[in-house]
Amino acid sequence: MTASSKISASKSDPSPHVAAEHDKILIVDFGSQVTQLIARRVREEGVYSEIVPFNKAEAAFAEMKPKAVILSGGPASVLDHDAPSVPLSILTSGVPVLGICYGEQTMAKQLGGTVEAGHHREFGRAAIEITDDCALFDGVWEKGGKYDVWMSHGDRVTKLPEGFRAVAKAPGSPISVIADDVRKFYAMQFHPEVVHTPDGAKLIRNFVRKVAGLTGDWTMRAFREEAIEKIRAQVGTGKVICGLSGGVDSAVAAVLIHEAIGDQLTCVFVDHGMLRKDEGKTVVDLFRHHYNIPLVHVEAEALFLGKLEGVTDPEKKRKIIGSLFIDVFDAEAKKIAALGKGSADFLAQGTLYPDVIESVSFTGGPSVTIKSHHNVGGLPDFMKMKLVEPLRELFKDEVRVLGRELGLPEIFVGRHPFPGPGLAIRCPGEITAEKLDILRNADAVYIDQIRKAGLYDKIWQAFAVLLPVKTVGVMGDGRTYEFVVGLRAVTSTDGMTADFYPYDMKFLGETATRIINEVKGVNRVVYDVTSKPPGTIEWE
Repeated sequence: MTASSKISASKSDPSPHVAAEHDKILIVDFGSQVTQLIARRVREEGVYSEIVPFNKAEAAFAEMKPKAVILSGGPASVLDHDAPSVPLSILTSGVPVLGICYGEQTMAKQLGGTVEAGHHREFGRAAIEITDDCALFDGVWEKGGKYDVWMSHGDRVTKLPEGFRAVAKAPGSPISVIADDVRKFYAMQFHPEVVHTPDGAKLIRNFVRKVAGLTGDWTMRAFREEAIEKIRAQVGTGKVICGLSGGVDSAVAAVLIHEAIGDQLTCVFVDHGMLRKDEGKTVVDLFRHHYNIPLVHVEAEALFLGKLEGVTDPEKKRKIIGSLFIDVFDAEAKKIAALGKGSADFLAQGTLYPDVIESVSFTGGPSVTIKSHHNVGGLPDFMKMKLVEPLRELFKDEVRVLGRELGLPEIFVGRHPFPGPGLAIRCPGEITAEKLDILRNADAVYIDQIRKAGLYDKIWQAFAVLLPVKTVGVMGDGRTYEFVVGLRAVTSTDGMTADFYPYDMKFLGETATRIINEVKGVNRVVYDVTSKPPGTIEWE
């Protein structure tokens, strides 16, 4: 299952808490849209990180016992009377701290410095000049050099706290990077976690490796072994049903759980009639024949399309589909019990860490609206099952690594993201079986073209959309009045932001010709060249 139909075991506590023996970094979230990227950069160094909202940071710090802390950016102003702050217990704990954007400002203000409303706001690309050496810059930036960074701020630090020195400046923020080498406190006005700061990952690496002194002991092999033990401890002799969507997340979760508990697991694959072409056969073949995992294939197209009849709002489509998934799983669990195989005690799903943290309104800031498409709630009371979510600690790219570690074929591990509502949200307006068939066939031709051109692995996500308009056209000697198909392909390094893939016109021309010739019901093809800011990769 994907984020749209996932449910979270604990909406109030986004932290999964890995084994205590690993080095860990706590990330205090002040509401930035890109806080997840900080965690990803830290994990790229083999160090486990967790994100917690600022108002739960003190408790999380005491429980987690991290070796270092990073303070994220955020939309608030430290000058507001109710501005979010860092728990003093963190600042007096003796662990290294890195502040980013708002994190720099609140650190400076709380430690005795001064922050003022900026006379010159900076949003976007900027150049900073390095005025002094510090541990963050070691081997990356040199004194006197100028480097590109990504700014996003209105306020700025104007007076340093005691013990700090300024080590970089920019036109809109004369104190852009500050350092207290004794306490190992560092902070910067720009965002090193985003790709628009070219050397940002190296700066975070220096904080993790050289400032905090962590070597990186969090490997996917270690995660696999620990996850298997956790699953066995949680499930015991109980029965588990796993909701399969055919996507990467649920497939990896199913194989991992099967490795842990064997035939105590039964997978339920719900064919809701909005899958890509031949998707059902691919999933059934893999799990029944390749892995020999018990699988129930539920043909539920009539049920889903019946409930979606007349519905045009994409958010309502998501909620209807998510609710129906739960109903189907509950019905299948009862059928399994009726066959004398024992009642299902657990429902397993491929919830990822972004799904968990995005389901929590951390600060009430703009990220709440941006992430509202994640239909994450709790299991309804009528379901007497507990959740098994072995991937709750992982990001999407980490799930792919785990999938390869488990031996899943590349057709599953490397596939483009495909949301749980499937073609429902790629068919704007009312959904009908006829429109789904047109879209399914057009999408199949498009993906086939991408694969034949050797572009599939260069693109993060590609799909076709059946636009809710018809146009008049001439095909041969006849006039047509048929649908328009939109094509989308994006590149992304982190799944948070995306840019359109720059196809050449020859490819687009050939693809459009194939779709129009091979898919009855389509007489025009367009390509979307819109770049997408954080949180809006899907087209719906």
